[in-house]
Amino acid sequence: MRGLTHGLLWAGLLTALLVGLVQGARLYRLAGQNQLIEQLLAGRDVEVEDLADAPPSLRMARAVYLRKAGRYDDALATLNVLLRQAPPALQAQARYNLGNLYMAQAQEKLHAGNINDATPLVGLAKQAYRDALIAEPGYWDAKYNLEVAMRLLPEMDRVNSGDEADDGREKTQLWTTLPGFPRGLP
Repeated sequence: MRGLTHGLLWAGLLTALLVGLVQGARLYRLAGQNQLIEQLLAGRDVEVEDLADAPPSLRMARAVYLRKAGRYDDALATLNVLLRQAPPALQAQARYNLGNLYMAQAQEKLHAGNINDATPLVGLAKQAYRDALIAEPGYWDAKYNLEVAMRLLPEMDRVNSGDEADDGREKTQLWTTLPGFPRGLP
């Protein structure tokens, strides 16, 4: 009986040691990931080799860094990988950041005076925010940014030209479909 007790104590001690080693390795890996995220927040890029086995949260941080650095194509590629590989909990955040990427590009185009180039980017941003809200309906930041995008480029009611032309009714004027009242004289 005594041998069995000693055997169980040693087995318990080895199990505790093994669990401690696994947890220590996990903490070491998390500390390395946190260090890489701090590096991104400080404005320094991370080597792509460091992201080979990185979790989606670290890839998300790099995509945000790339967007802020103005490297939109790299950020878009990173977010597209995230959309395919991220767990459902990060899907909404990835789509939200994708919308932010499109809005940043649209704002640059607007400041440069390229309204025609900015219009489709705002439309893509609105769709990305909607997708984020589908994934997580209570995502307040996505709701707010969607509202900003809607104010920047409101959606007009589409008129079926074939039905109205046959009825003899006149087409509605553009200003009647816009929200609010028109200002100034016609």
